Amino acid sequence: MAQGTGSINSDYKDWEWSEDAGERARLLQSPSVETVPKNSESQGNSLGATSALGAVFIVVNAALGAGLLNFPAAFSMAGGVAAGIALQMCMLIFIIGGLVILAYCSQASNERTYQEVVWAVCGKVPGVLCEVAIAVYTFGTCIAFLIIIGDQEDKIIAALVKEPEEVGSSRWYTDRKFTISITAFLLILPLSIPKEIGFQKYASSLSVIGTWYVTAVIIIKYIWPDKELVPVEIPTSPSTWTAIFNAMPTICFGFQCHVSSVPVFNSMKQPEVKTWGAVVTAAMVIALFVYTGTGICGFLTFGAGVEQDVLMSYPSNDIPVALARAFIILCVLTSYPILHFCGRAVLEGLWLRYTGVTVEEDVVRERRRRLLQTISWFLLTLLLALFIPDIGKVISVIGGLAACFIFVFPGLCLIQAKLSEIQETRAISWWAQVSYGVFMVTLGAFIFGQTTANAIFVDLTA
Repeated sequence: MAQGTGSINSDYKDWEWSEDAGERARLLQSPSVETVPKNSESQGNSLGATSALGAVFIVVNAALGAGLLNFPAAFSMAGGVAAGIALQMCMLIFIIGGLVILAYCSQASNERTYQEVVWAVCGKVPGVLCEVAIAVYTFGTCIAFLIIIGDQEDKIIAALVKEPEEVGSSRWYTDRKFTISITAFLLILPLSIPKEIGFQKYASSLSVIGTWYVTAVIIIKYIWPDKELVPVEIPTSPSTWTAIFNAMPTICFGFQCHVSSVPVFNSMKQPEVKTWGAVVTAAMVIALFVYTGTGICGFLTFGAGVEQDVLMSYPSNDIPVALARAFIILCVLTSYPILHFCGRAVLEGLWLRYTGVTVEEDVVRERRRRLLQTISWFLLTLLLALFIPDIGKVISVIGGLAACFIFVFPGLCLIQAKLSEIQETRAISWWAQVSYGVFMVTLGAFIFGQTTANAIFVDLTA
């Protein structure tokens, strides 16, 4: 633990931060995680109700999601199975390290959410940047979710109307823009308006079942392929040395569970950094097997011709795959309101901190603002999803932001936490940890810059 972290909260009072505003801005906490109040005096064991095994499954659930659909295409972009596995293994070291750093800084700062830790440890500017990044990331993820809905509904409708896929359908009710819009207005918007999302605390089990089922189907389809599933070409090396970096956004997007990890850590019965290290290592290994199995089998099934959404590569009339599509749609329908809640809460927290308004003074205006924010968020994400039909382009953008949550902000927190320690001499371990933090920030900044530039100048302008 840090020795003498008295200066770790030195900049945390900027913008007239109050405990009341902080309580209302307690964001991105998993709906299935119960934590004790921040001002609890209990500092011993049994601070939370989550066991170490339970924390493993919660972290796995936070990591696994619809992002696995893009992993076969990521293996193709990386240049094959060997390159894809090697890239994942290298990045996994820093992914686990970032999760441990966040737990360490959470204890040092006595904060219980990701952005509060960044605020407390790094100060106002990194804190604001972190919250803005979370808002943009959740906004982009909501767009990706709507695109996924459209992708899967296209295939399901094609099977139901029994029309050849290459011909398409001219019927208005099968048009992609109509199906996405009607699904969003009837199912997603009503779930996004409520102030709290506790009613969705059990929806996470559906996501777990859905992702595991999708992975099982892709693996089985590779072992016992249909006759028409013939790979076009199977690359064994990247086309250029820079091509491997194109797979980084997908890996970052898939393994990014860091934002929700801090509340999970604080919900544990024994929130200790060493225990947490074992928890996140086990969770990331499980996620690694799922993503690697999906990536390898999906890539080897279709080769370089694999779609950005791997399920789009399978024929519409495949019953097991159709069930996988239904699972993914259900997962996305329950995940969009949660991601929207997180983004809306960040915007609300920024507004409250900027205005300094108390809860009692803001009850009526909060309702109007929440309705306006929800409708604006929903319409903007829907509009962009209708005109950006390729999920790969969205992931290439938000994947760079995921790298910031995995590398940049944890690295900054580690550097600042170590610099705040009061020590007469700097031990070798101290210099090693500071150097590690600097390397994480550098690596994260490189991934963010490279993927964002590639997304802007290649994907979005194509």
